[in-house]
Amino acid sequence: MPPGTIRSVIALIQRVSRAAVTVDSRTTGEIDRGILALIGIERGDGAAQSERLLERVLTYRIFEDDAGRMNLSLSDVGGGLLLVPQFTLAADTRKGTRPGFSTAESPETARAMFGRFVTAAGARHPRVACGEFGAHMQVALVNDGPVTFWLRTAPDADLTGQE
Repeated sequence: MPPGTIRSVIALIQRVSRAAVTVDSRTTGEIDRGILALIGIERGDGAAQSERLLERVLTYRIFEDDAGRMNLSLSDVGGGLLLVPQFTLAADTRKGTRPGFSTAESPETARAMFGRFVTAAGARHPRVACGEFGAHMQVALVNDGPVTFWLRTAPDADLTGQE
């Protein structure tokens, strides 16, 4: 990556009424109301970025309160969390008409990081399901709203403050 490039763990989160992931006609993860989070890992990402992203996914206020305002988080509503590894989120799309993947983490390292992310999510949230790293997955969802946000973590130096 060029000097000065911001490296981050990326999550594309969608508020869903339901979502499921299948691999070879086998359901690997399924939730009702909650968040579907597509997770991308860039080269150089580490535990600090991963922990910060998990915190943001669990506490990002995208669910409506009694007044109809987005004031409640996944933790507040107790919804499901479906985590799906998505290496294409880390693609370099700045030039041309074909994505480059030199910015994505190596499959071995990304697999381990995604596994740790799923484990940490399960330790902090009661309803976690996931897709299968490296598999060709079919993702079905009903986006509620639609509500979709792209979350990134800050580089190591910026993890102490608010983003």
